[in-house]
Amino acid sequence: MTTFDWKGCFASLFDDLDSRGLAHWRTLLQQQLHKRFDENPHGDIARWMRALDTLPEISAVQADLNRSAITLSTEQPLPTDTTAQLEQGLRGLMPWRKGPFDVFGTYIDTEWRSDWKWDRVSPYLSDLSGRQILDVGCGSGYHCWRMLGEGAGRVIGIDPGLLFLFQFLGVKQYVGPEQRIDLLPIRMEDLPAKLEAFDTTFSMGVLYHRRSPLDHLLELKDTLRPGGELVLETLIADGPEGYSLMPEDRYGQMRNVWFLPSCDTLLRWLDRTGFRNARVVDVTETTTEEQRSTDWMRFQSLQDFLDPEDPTKTIEGYPGPKRATVIADKP
Repeated sequence: MTTFDWKGCFASLFDDLDSRGLAHWRTLLQQQLHKRFDENPHGDIARWMRALDTLPEISAVQADLNRSAITLSTEQPLPTDTTAQLEQGLRGLMPWRKGPFDVFGTYIDTEWRSDWKWDRVSPYLSDLSGRQILDVGCGSGYHCWRMLGEGAGRVIGIDPGLLFLFQFLGVKQYVGPEQRIDLLPIRMEDLPAKLEAFDTTFSMGVLYHRRSPLDHLLELKDTLRPGGELVLETLIADGPEGYSLMPEDRYGQMRNVWFLPSCDTLLRWLDRTGFRNARVVDVTETTTEEQRSTDWMRFQSLQDFLDPEDPTKTIEGYPGPKRATVIADKP
C-alpha cells in the first residue's frame, strides 16, 4: 500500500510548534494525522501521490506571490516535454477550485477567481509582516500564499479536503519546502481549545456551513492571542438586525448551508461572542465571472445553481449569493 510520509511533510512545522511552546498541539496533531493517513487512508491518496511524482524537478525557481495568479517561473522557458509532463501532473490533481496559479507557463484557471476576494479584503488588513496566521477552510492554499507574499511570519491553513493538501504540496515543492507555510487536513474542531496562538485568523466561506455559527465565532476567538484580528467572510442576506435566512433545504444546490445573517445581525453575533470594533469592509454579490466552470474544474458551478429565468435568485428561489467581509478584534 502506498503511504503518505506525513511525518516528513510536517517535520518543520512540528519543530516550530515545539519552539513556540505549543507541544500540546503538536502531540494532538500527530495523533490526528496518524489516524487520517495511517489508520484510515483516503482511497485516492495513491493516485494523488502519483500525480505529485509526475511533476518534474525544476531548479532555480522564481516565485511571485503578489500577483493575481501565484506565479512560478524560470529564466529560460521549459523544454516542451517538461511542460507536457508538468501539465500531466497538475491535471492529475483536478478539480482545481481556488486560485489561479501560473506554474511555469501552465495557467491553472480555477473555478474561483480567489484573487478578486483577496483584492477586496487586503486593503483593510493589519500589516501581515511577521504575523502568525491561521486560515480556516483554506482550500488549496491560494490565500495562504498571498499572506506569505505579504511577509507573514508563519501561515497555517486548515481544510479537511485531502485533495487540497496535494494541490498545495504541488505548488510548495517549487516555491520551496523551507517556506514557513503549511496546510493541515484537519477541521476547525480538531484544534486544541483556547489555543491563542495566532495574530490574525481568517475564516472565509465557512460560517454558513456551521450549524452553530456562534460556536464557530467562539472557536475562532480561541485561536487568537489577545489583541488579535479576525477576518470573516460569509454569505449574507439583506434584512434588519436580528434577521437571518435559514434555507428550507438547499441553498444554491448546497446541502450544508444553515444561516445567512444580515450584516447587522452578523455584527451583533460578533459583539455577543466577545469581539470588539467589528466593521463591515466589503459587500459583494458573487457573479458567474468570479465562480464558474473551467477546463481545470469541469463540474457544475454557480451558473448551474441560479434560476435560469431570474439569475438574481438561486435555483431554489432564494436571493442570489452575496458575501460580506467583516474585520473584528479580540480584546
